[in-house]
Amino acid sequence: MKKTIYGVIAGAAVILAAGCNKYLDIKPKGYTIPEFFDDFQRLGNDISLYRAVSAYPVYLTDDVQSGTDKDVNKAASFAALPQFKKNMYTFVPGQVLEAGQTDNQWEPSYSHIFTYNVIINNVMNVPDGTDAEKRRVRAEALVGRAFEYLTLVNTYAKHYDAATAATDLGVPLILSEDINAKYERATVAQVYAQIRKDLDEATPNLYEKVPNAFHPPKSVGFAFLSRMYLYMGDYQNALKNANEALKLANKLVDYKIYTTRKGTFGRVCTLADSTAFPDGNLNPETLWARLSSSSYGTVYAEVYAAEDLISTFKRNLPAGAADQRFKLFYCDSTAQFGTAVIKFPGRVLWASYAEANVGLSLPEVILTAAECEARVGDKDKAVAHLNNLRNFRIKNNQPLVAATKDDALRMAIDERRRELAFVGTHRLFDLKRLNKDPRFAKSVTHKNGTDSWTIPANDNRLILPVPPNVLSMNPGIPQYER
Repeated sequence: MKKTIYGVIAGAAVILAAGCNKYLDIKPKGYTIPEFFDDFQRLGNDISLYRAVSAYPVYLTDDVQSGTDKDVNKAASFAALPQFKKNMYTFVPGQVLEAGQTDNQWEPSYSHIFTYNVIINNVMNVPDGTDAEKRRVRAEALVGRAFEYLTLVNTYAKHYDAATAATDLGVPLILSEDINAKYERATVAQVYAQIRKDLDEATPNLYEKVPNAFHPPKSVGFAFLSRMYLYMGDYQNALKNANEALKLANKLVDYKIYTTRKGTFGRVCTLADSTAFPDGNLNPETLWARLSSSSYGTVYAEVYAAEDLISTFKRNLPAGAADQRFKLFYCDSTAQFGTAVIKFPGRVLWASYAEANVGLSLPEVILTAAECEARVGDKDKAVAHLNNLRNFRIKNNQPLVAATKDDALRMAIDERRRELAFVGTHRLFDLKRLNKDPRFAKSVTHKNGTDSWTIPANDNRLILPVPPNVLSMNPGIPQYER
């Protein structure tokens, strides 16, 4: 096996082999080579594909604040963090992980891509299944592959810039299940072109109704394209696709019917009958469910909410109103974990105890539509989108009013941060894309006691490095200096 492959498809070839040093054309004992339609359908339903986004990039963002050794809660102290998270929090240059450590984003993503490639390249050739069914399974795999690549390229590369994307280093673009292929790092433009191609090809073949949230319905094709175009700064197309998605999905959850109780699981529950707040795959707002590869989609009990984030919840909040997102999902100064009461005076901890959806959800589409209306459309439509969402999130809400498009844009960006904080990689990607706009470019400062570390806007340290496992077998792969 060529050395250029290791780490790019680590773990992915289990479909074709297990416990072998080389991947040969033999059927491994205990594994099934997909031959029929149901084999490919089961492959696409593999539960491992659902864990798609790692939470650790939050340590580069302005959402987090470490605890100190002097805090009552030692578990959330800076000293208790794993070294690679300390490296990120302090913005160390160069490598983040240590030799031999698994990168919980890179390696699972390429494993998933391998599985999706098997489906995409082979399902149409099986002897059974209807043409529509095969196209649907292939379309779902195309959405999955596009999702992995959009996550990868925004984690390990510069943010998309039309002026430089054709030369900026992206990530290896693997479209074949041939494990002996030579893989090279594509450009950002090439990766985005493939994402767009996959989504354009998939969307017409997705069904409007699906058996569960882990299958993408047709609305996801449009929602996903709206996210991709937003990241590209193509606000007209982002708005167009967001509007198409909103024609197919419009059910929001009313946070005002929820309260909190002592305990952990089910801490957020309904006032009427104490029904727990739904996990992402069961939430009516979810368009397509993907869960974090780490517990509950974030960094439970390791890090606190930064004051910069907390202050965002106070902006544009009417007198006498309460933002339920903050009231329900954050613990102020104390929290209960089972029977243990944990105190952290002066700190705020994100602790929803419901698995967040890191795939695609209706609120994100609404916020994309609002931001794009503020940028290239109608400011009043932008504010109407925001007021619609806020009415489901804020007790005693009063409608926002924007005097200018710039006012509406700032409101939309603030609302996006409140809604998506601590969920997957949203904040890191938003920091990178908003840094391209001088109005929103932002340096980030992290503190630990009297120590502080600052990273300026557009610094390459916001780009995660190619992990050491990959570099050890691919020493010639080009990298960003960080």
